[in-house]
Amino acid sequence: MEENFKLALIGHPLGHSLSPLLHQTALKQFGLNGSYELIDTPPEDLVSKIKYLKNNGYFGFNVTIPFKVPLTLFLSKYDELMNITGSVNTVKIEEDGTLSGFNTDVYGFMQAIPDEVNLEGKKAAIIGTGGAARAVCAGLFKKGIKKIDIYTRNIINSSDTVKTLRERFNEIEFQLIQTSLMTGLSDVDILVNATPVGMKNFAQGTSPVEDEYIKTLPDNAIIYDIVYNPIKTALIDKAIKYDKKYIHGLDMLIWQAARSFEIWTGQKPDFNALKIAALESFIMK
Repeated sequence: MEENFKLALIGHPLGHSLSPLLHQTALKQFGLNGSYELIDTPPEDLVSKIKYLKNNGYFGFNVTIPFKVPLTLFLSKYDELMNITGSVNTVKIEEDGTLSGFNTDVYGFMQAIPDEVNLEGKKAAIIGTGGAARAVCAGLFKKGIKKIDIYTRNIINSSDTVKTLRERFNEIEFQLIQTSLMTGLSDVDILVNATPVGMKNFAQGTSPVEDEYIKTLPDNAIIYDIVYNPIKTALIDKAIKYDKKYIHGLDMLIWQAARSFEIWTGQKPDFNALKIAALESFIMK
């Protein structure tokens, strides 16, 4: 009997997601029978939705806001990247009904950085201290970064997160800075936006970092915006304006999706095929 790879994304609110397109493209690439659904899951329904997925033949599911940390409590096994971030975005439902957790966000973040970029012993600046910042820090840690300045709008609310990051990545020197007190980025090798600022329907057209600070970045510094919709965010526009190298969030999204698909099906999708499908969907809008 042919396998039916029933897959899903849970979170709340879900809104528009490229994930169904990416995974349906991958299923078609390998001639696999399956589907990928968006299952809106209010926090009070999390337990019942997990039971539903386990009891209705699903192979696995992705996890997004606000469940990336809470869902770790339901896992029987997990990978190294989930362990060091304390957050999960990919779950495989095993034959015995137990859940295995993975963090493919870290993998996606790292894969999108070109091979020729050497961050060993370098310094990063991250905007934001939410769940995405954990994956970014883990990726930068694996890339050999030694110093990270984290910028936040609220020092008090972010203190616990940074304390956790210091414990998990004790080889990195962290500094927590109020965003309004930013003075310059002249010693930063990579600047990462780990907030949703600039995203479609969320401060679209707004950059989390102003021109006056972008201009202070060294000539060979990289600007990395994890926001993927729109592809060219206000921050990426500034990178282009000041002739800085940049990485947009679409590559990270595709790499993490490809890794999730491989975990579920054992098949490794072609990155370029997924990217073409994603770009075509933007053009068709």
